[in-house]
Amino acid sequence: MSRVTIANYLGAALSDRLSGHASQPRLLPIPANRPPWEVPAEAEILITSPSLGWKDAPSQRPDGWPRALKWIQLSSTGIDTFPTWLLEGPMVTCSRGLSAVPIAEYVMAAILENEKRLSENQIRDAAQWRPQVLGLVAGKTIGLFGFGTIGQEIARRARAFGMTVMAHRRVMPHESVADVTFQPTLTALLAAADYLVLAAPLTSATLRIINADTLRHAKPGMHLINVARGPLVDHQALLAALDDHLLSGATLDVTDPEPLPPGHPLYTHPAVRITPHVSYSSEKHFDRLADMIVANLDHYLAGRPLTGLVDMTVGY
Repeated sequence: MSRVTIANYLGAALSDRLSGHASQPRLLPIPANRPPWEVPAEAEILITSPSLGWKDAPSQRPDGWPRALKWIQLSSTGIDTFPTWLLEGPMVTCSRGLSAVPIAEYVMAAILENEKRLSENQIRDAAQWRPQVLGLVAGKTIGLFGFGTIGQEIARRARAFGMTVMAHRRVMPHESVADVTFQPTLTALLAAADYLVLAAPLTSATLRIINADTLRHAKPGMHLINVARGPLVDHQALLAALDDHLLSGATLDVTDPEPLPPGHPLYTHPAVRITPHVSYSSEKHFDRLADMIVANLDHYLAGRPLTGLVDMTVGY
């Protein structure tokens, strides 16, 4: 088994996992505050994260890039934070599918909270005891914009709650998917959904795809849930749709920018719930990420296809 040289920017815990690999990779020390694109010249593999300063990367390919790199592993599912030149060099893999289960659970939690209103109906005194009419999840229609691993995990849980599941994706499936009705257009999906869940990647085709024009097709009272990327939504159009009562509410785990600036009206809108981009997280997130990276290292050394390979022709 050949020995590879790895520049790991994700910290000591991952380095400890990698150092125990049978191939005994050479792990390069990474100086603190070193820009992530200043990869040591001898590194064959780069492991990096969008949170390490890639938003400040130069717009042009640095001199000598990609140096000796043959494979870049990203800790994120999305690639929109990274400069184009990073994705055009050696092969790049992302953590596609890693967070599908926690994100699906987040979506169901948002739906259940919206229907059951547990926080709103909690009482702390006998004088607050009064009848309440709660919503029902069963029989509602969930529309999934995007039907990759995240959409599929959401669909499984929504079906278990008795929801009707509809979806729209860039490439429609050649075969039917049990208990999922595929709509030919986003507008058709909007017209049918009580809950519209955005679970698609950010590309030139999906940028601001939820806008004033598309929202006019929404089923009255629809609730929007965004667990994808903030720029899929035109926030001014969303606010207008909420104020005009075209939508009943929105749950936003992602915004544009992140965080929104102080005083932004979405923070205080009574029909909006914002969480700080946490839907992907779980207590097992790092362990599962490390397992994925180690498995990909096995594939790389064996010359087998890697999981999560980024396809620049489609943008994810």
